Amino acid sequence: MSIGKLHATEYGQQLAAAAAFIEQHDDFLVVSHIQPDGDAASSTYATGWILTQLGKSFTMINEGAMPSKFSFLQGSQQTIDYSEKAPTRQFQTIISVDCADFSRMGRISTLFDEQAQLLNIDHHPTNDCFGSCHLIKHDAAATVQILYDLAILMNLEPDIAFGECIYTGLLTDTGGFRYSNTTSEVMKIGASMLELGVRGAEIAEEVLERMTYSQIVLLQKALSTLSFAYERKLAWLAVSLADLEVIGASSDDLDGLVNYPRNVEGVEVGMLIKEKAPGVIKISLRSSGLVDVAAIAQSLGGGGHVRASGCTILGTLDEAVAKMVQEVGDKLR
Repeated sequence: MSIGKLHATEYGQQLAAAAAFIEQHDDFLVVSHIQPDGDAASSTYATGWILTQLGKSFTMINEGAMPSKFSFLQGSQQTIDYSEKAPTRQFQTIISVDCADFSRMGRISTLFDEQAQLLNIDHHPTNDCFGSCHLIKHDAAATVQILYDLAILMNLEPDIAFGECIYTGLLTDTGGFRYSNTTSEVMKIGASMLELGVRGAEIAEEVLERMTYSQIVLLQKALSTLSFAYERKLAWLAVSLADLEVIGASSDDLDGLVNYPRNVEGVEVGMLIKEKAPGVIKISLRSSGLVDVAAIAQSLGGGGHVRASGCTILGTLDEAVAKMVQEVGDKLR
């Protein structure tokens, strides 16, 4: 696919600078954000694929394990979970993918050399342009879309392994090609990946449809907490650590739960409020389009997109619920 139109733009200049950054270095640390989703995992592996094609050395590491549903992607077995095995060396050249801000990399930043150079590749509107080199496209549906453009610019020939990463990242960040970020460009890239031989239907079933027993039981429990406010314009679910422990569920099983309150007719903002650790509450926000949830999340130290964002706040689960109901309510009134 041609990206000739991009060369006269700021994005085209960023692509060229990112390509030069990669070409000028030989050893990289590749990292995405904590609690990685489909785009984070796919972007990590797609970056690894690009570096492999260029003959570069690299280490892929994340704080916490990548979701098991993405283990079919090439590169998943090479990714290190910092929580289980933290490297002792320091890295001088970093590529971060799908991280809206520096803090989203978590403890991985402790592995950066004091003089480290960092290439920041991302699509979040709230990205604060951290790092020494930026490749940011706010209207990209997913970070993998940017990596696809980068690979084409660097004259790399996509294969099925790369195609599966690109397709998976697009699939998950567009909600199965259903959200408003599903542009004609996204569909063109997706179609080109299918032409490579990517099995789109199988990937969709694996990452969007299939549910484990623990996911079903957790869904049952979470839906029992479904609550509404502001004439049912706001809806939320709340999940405690105790819920996860009793059910035997993992953080992976929480994936997609936030869509249930958002999908209720008349709801403008849906929330999943989940206890990440004692006193630490993770908030996921989804909007029908009328409310900018990125602004809400950013005001609380988080970030994301206009229709999908998140943040972390301190306190009990009940305190977090009360705070978020008030914060969102201020935008709904």
